[in-house]
Amino acid sequence: MNNIDRVIKPEKKQILVLTTGGTIAGSATTDKLEYKAGNTKGEDLIASIPALQNMAKIHVVPVAQIGSQDMSDTILLKLAKKVQAAENDPSISGIIITHGTDTMEETAFFLNKLINSKKPIILTGAMRPTNSISSDGASNLVNAVKLATRPEAYHQPVMIVMNDMIYDAHSVQKSHTTSLQTFQSPNTGPIGIINNNHVYFYRTSSNARKHIYTIPEKAPFPRVDIIYSHIQMDGDLIHDAVKRGAKGIILAGVGDGNTSTQAIQALKKVASKGVIVVRSSRTGSGFVNRNVEVNDDANQFIAAADLNPQKARILLQLILANKINELDTIQQLFYEMN
Repeated sequence: MNNIDRVIKPEKKQILVLTTGGTIAGSATTDKLEYKAGNTKGEDLIASIPALQNMAKIHVVPVAQIGSQDMSDTILLKLAKKVQAAENDPSISGIIITHGTDTMEETAFFLNKLINSKKPIILTGAMRPTNSISSDGASNLVNAVKLATRPEAYHQPVMIVMNDMIYDAHSVQKSHTTSLQTFQSPNTGPIGIINNNHVYFYRTSSNARKHIYTIPEKAPFPRVDIIYSHIQMDGDLIHDAVKRGAKGIILAGVGDGNTSTQAIQALKKVASKGVIVVRSSRTGSGFVNRNVEVNDDANQFIAAADLNPQKARILLQLILANKINELDTIQQLFYEMN
């Protein structure tokens, strides 16, 4: 074979995989539903999927080994710093984070607001542990690597890849306790799909991850509590949260972010003392509007726009950590939908 006949294979892209545990790194010891999340090391997880070695040069860095219900500000901060370091490393083409599904949307949203990056940042996980029947972890991880090596994945928001679908961090949420199709974006739909080895994007974001926030210097972040609205709601939980150090309150309100008269009065009182109050909705979709049933201007409240309570909490923590206190500015930041 001469030089003309010789086929030169392109060099494999280098992908960083940051592991945090979760069901994708879990295993069941019986044929029952119970299993232990995060008990498989990241290196062993990658080694168990031979197809990955043919797709890219995989570098595995463990960050945590937990179920995502135990995700903390400390781990989020560690994760953000490693993602930022990978963004600054020219040898790394993309970043994948393996993560439990329970709080994956919060971590994705957190990173999306912090990391100004052109490189793909992708979170993936599993709904079934690695040794269960029809485990989805290997397929999800293969799809994540596939996406991370594609040029069209650049300049996108932080993404979640699960069950062949691609979601943006801003709009995605977990919607079902056990279904493989648990992730949904109820207001917008997915941004893409991986099908038959091809990546298709339905839409792109031209201003992805261009934000004013800096990575917090230390954990824990400013305390922000979520208060869930219900029938016979009083103000006790609101006042108690502030007594325990909450700098912000997220109301998971009924309907368009509403709650009882008693609770509104309690929220108004704490807002007058400098606590940031954000009205979101417990409904799971839609848009919380200003000054409809609740007079936000008079009460000094913020409307969460399209953010669910858990994402509104993350955003307010970042706002407070960055020492942004002017209410009009905070409201505009909640209107940013990327």
